[in-house]
Amino acid sequence: MTEAVLDIAASTEANLETNIATQPAVVPAVSAERLAESIRRAGCAVQVVEEEQGTRLHSASHGVGFQVLWGNRLGPDQYLDFTLSCPLRVDGGVFPDALLADWHRSRRFARIATHGDFVVLEMDVMVTGGVSEDFLSVSMQVWIQMMGQFFLHLRNFRGEGEGEAAETSDAAA
Repeated sequence: MTEAVLDIAASTEANLETNIATQPAVVPAVSAERLAESIRRAGCAVQVVEEEQGTRLHSASHGVGFQVLWGNRLGPDQYLDFTLSCPLRVDGGVFPDALLADWHRSRRFARIATHGDFVVLEMDVMVTGGVSEDFLSVSMQVWIQMMGQFFLHLRNFRGEGEGEAAETSDAAA
């Protein structure tokens, strides 16, 4: 009986080690280099800029640049969250409120904010509590998709008169 218990214990320990080995590593905080690698895996080039205040990351998708804004710092080059930010200058400085409202009504994950002559697409990513490398890669892929959808949203947006016609034809369909 004792041998059977020892065999079960040894088998359980081996299974536990196998399960631990196959579990994805948990990333408790993100560094500039780790995030830069996630951006590269999503298919974008990334420029790492060392500055006195810290490391900045710049990249581009769909021909338009974006940057990483660091959030809560855990330690040197270790962050618990960050914001992906794509600022665009608005010609004439006026951005239709309806365009923002339509985006926020129809999209998740990324938001639009206005800051003076700029409209900014932003997406927050939290790693607090730990995440996998896959989570970081998927977050970058979602961001790239959000940028593409945002540019289509801007291009396809209709003014007030045209917007009403589009809503009427959509309702009839």
